[in-house]
Amino acid sequence: MSPENAQQFIKDHDIRYLLAQFVDIHGAAKTKSVPANCLMDVVEKGAGFAGFAVSGLGMSPEGPDFMARGDLSSLSLVPWQPGYARMACDGYVNGQPFANDSRVVLLKQLERLKEKGWTLNSGLEPEFSLFRRGEAGELLPVDESDTLAKPCYDYKGLSRSREFLERLVESLQAVDFDVYQIDHEDANGQFEINYTYSDALTSADRFTFVRMAAGEIANDLGMVCSFMPKPLADRPGNGMHFHLSVCDDIGRNLFGDDSDAQGMGLSPLAYHFLGGLLAHAPALCAFAAPTVNSYKRLVGGGSTSGATWAPVFIAYGDNNRSAMVRVPYGRLEFRLPDAGCNPYLVHAAIIAAGLDGVARKLDPGTPHNINLYSLTPSECAEKGIEKLPQNLSLAIDALEADSILRESLGEGICAEFMRLKREEWLDYNAQVSAWEVQRYAEFF
Repeated sequence: MSPENAQQFIKDHDIRYLLAQFVDIHGAAKTKSVPANCLMDVVEKGAGFAGFAVSGLGMSPEGPDFMARGDLSSLSLVPWQPGYARMACDGYVNGQPFANDSRVVLLKQLERLKEKGWTLNSGLEPEFSLFRRGEAGELLPVDESDTLAKPCYDYKGLSRSREFLERLVESLQAVDFDVYQIDHEDANGQFEINYTYSDALTSADRFTFVRMAAGEIANDLGMVCSFMPKPLADRPGNGMHFHLSVCDDIGRNLFGDDSDAQGMGLSPLAYHFLGGLLAHAPALCAFAAPTVNSYKRLVGGGSTSGATWAPVFIAYGDNNRSAMVRVPYGRLEFRLPDAGCNPYLVHAAIIAAGLDGVARKLDPGTPHNINLYSLTPSECAEKGIEKLPQNLSLAIDALEADSILRESLGEGICAEFMRLKREEWLDYNAQVSAWEVQRYAEFF
């Protein structure tokens, strides 16, 4: 969008305020509200922030300002806040792109693809849970009748939350999201929206917008919309599957190949990219499953609905939803990420891992078209299938050991990410849970 078109957009929609928005290292939206007449100041100079006040920027109180410079191509309405527009921003410090800004990290990886004439397209499938607060602040189901043991696709569950879902979808449609499906997922009070894929940067910007919209619309209705990876212990968690393909400069899908001998429609490029995802899976886990709670989702066994639908093993298969990577014909579905991830860092890590696989022509091995959840440890060993890290500490250890990912994304942001996540792990381990009290208080 040109500056002239942007100014006309502001005028046509009676925009009074602009949200200059970026994300912290966790992917949480951070903003300043700027009078609309200052639009070009945000684009050219940036909105100023005290970097030390933002999680993960790695700045000190005596440091320079963090300047969030707006990307005009992302300018859009904020439909649930009439009179407001939003613009995704890139971080600058001392006039240079800031290496610890998540969007800048992704842009760096996208440049590596651009040098080859490639674009990464991704279609994200965000899942979320709807709750209300009880008198003591506890999370309770919004719809008390949503109690089925197998609630996936349930009409009643979908219908009785339709006010929230309709407002969310209509807000997204108002800013040109091509929403094509909404469904009740496999946990009580859990839903998913599907919208058409886009290039990776737009996908990351859009998912940030989805979380902003869902949180505020839910709040207006007296609800809590949670993207927590595993809010209910006995139900599937909130995933965010990434559908991936690489196209050339005329839009051809370079991952597709109808002559694939394995019948999955994948090209040699796609198999090598997949090999990179598998080879770097333990370190990718740190970004794709970035919280203590994430690893309650990535567990073996089932749930009360029958399956967790989340990966446990480093494997791929043809339409196999128990694998880390499923292969819908001609593309890859990376099932590891959860809805609590930072989409910029996950996309960046996917590119770094995939390009390493391409550079080294990594072979992803044999596809596993079986129910991986049913395998015993000895059967996994026999088939050469390894487990994903089973807690945040192990995932951070894997990232620390993966020099290729760290160097590609930037040692600075990786060091800051690992520092914060080790603190999170230590804090978690210092807590005494209700389960422990119940189990051990009078056990001995």
